[in-house]
Amino acid sequence: MITTMMDLTNRLLQMQLLSAIGTVAFAFSGYLIGVRKRLDLLGIVIVSLLTAIGGGMIRDVLISRIPAVFFDYTNLGIITATLFVSWLAGLHRREGSTVTRLFILADSLGLVAFSLTGAEAGLTLGLNAFGVVLLGFVTAVGGGVVRDMMVNDIPFILHQDFYGTVSILVASGLFLMDW
Repeated sequence: MITTMMDLTNRLLQMQLLSAIGTVAFAFSGYLIGVRKRLDLLGIVIVSLLTAIGGGMIRDVLISRIPAVFFDYTNLGIITATLFVSWLAGLHRREGSTVTRLFILADSLGLVAFSLTGAEAGLTLGLNAFGVVLLGFVTAVGGGVVRDMMVNDIPFILHQDFYGTVSILVASGLFLMDW
């Protein structure tokens, strides 16, 4: 019983860490897109916020859960800190391949982190493989789809096949490891 509680506690801490990593990564990618699209400050904040929490909110609605961001300020603090550090680093004044590489890195990191946290939510609910993979996928790509639609771009998953495939593979891998 004690071992089971310790395992559950460790798993919860790992998911909280992954959630924080994904939130930072997607807030940062939203910031970079907002700057690239020359949005004003409020536009950058909104795009960053929805990129970072959009997929988790969609997942929570699918599983009939009120999104945690409505109760807990942790993610809002993480997003605020990420935006502030990005602004301090002067990323709004940079252009070119460095910013593109930073975007790809941040978006990839967020994709993997949120694929895992979404899949873990499905495992916790005892869902089948389809449910686990779908929750991992929606959590990982939902915020990016919202971001892309807000800035009038075709969502990344509709023209970058490998992007969505990575999420499906990561969520499937977690399901298989748990099984």
